[in-house]
Amino acid sequence: QVQLVESGGGLVQTGGSLRLSCAASGRAFASYNMAWFRQPPGKEREFVAAIRWSGRDTRYADSVMGRFSISRDNAVFTVNLLMNSLKPEDTAVYYCAADVQTWLLGLRTSDYEYWGQGTQVTVSS
Repeated sequence: QVQLVESGGGLVQTGGSLRLSCAASGRAFASYNMAWFRQPPGKEREFVAAIRWSGRDTRYADSVMGRFSISRDNAVFTVNLLMNSLKPEDTAVYYCAADVQTWLLGLRTSDYEYWGQGTQVTVSS
């Protein structure tokens, strides 16, 4: 069982920045691929960014490419999402997710087995 706890969400103005963190339980964290997804109001959950267990491979949604950066620190079981140049359309609940089963770096919600409770990010115009 893997527990994920997100933090760092909040209210920010357009053009601002936020840094989300996800703390994971379990000493096997260094073997998990990790990702961030988000769910805007009234919409389905969507992929934001993913990082391979080694930290050497990352993927981003086109909508956040060049503005968001995913990173991880396996020593402290944490994955982070730095969000710059935020836009109102980035408003969503952001979820951390862990894939403990495969080496493939997935982009779909079905690729991840464990999820955090989510943290709200609101970008005002």
